Amino acid sequence: MTDPVHTQLEPGARIGGSLVFDLRLSWRGLRINTMCNALSKPHEREAYKADEEAFMEHFALTQDERAMVRARDFSGLLEAGGNIYYLMKLGAVTGHGLYRMGAGMRGETYEEFLATRNVPESV
Repeated sequence: MTDPVHTQLEPGARIGGSLVFDLRLSWRGLRINTMCNALSKPHEREAYKADEEAFMEHFALTQDERAMVRARDFSGLLEAGGNIYYLMKLGAVTGHGLYRMGAGMRGETYEEFLATRNVPESV
């Protein structure tokens, strides 16, 4: 009899359509996550804002990863191995906080997304 609590998932598994952030995905997203984590420091945020392209080059992002960062394609960055906690740092620096990220991931405008939340419009 298998124990469902301790059963290992197959690599690339999804639960309810959601991507499972596993070791394989973690390694794949290492460049993205390292870059985003750097944004925890004020001088790194200033460097990013001053020259986004040079900042991405410093962290050796691939051309595809750079295109997703430029497009603020947070869904694509998740699929590429970005961890949501690190991506939130990028979102904060680029003016795409959690609710804006959620709207984009659902294919909605910010206003449409807010209408599904129990929050004031000023968020």
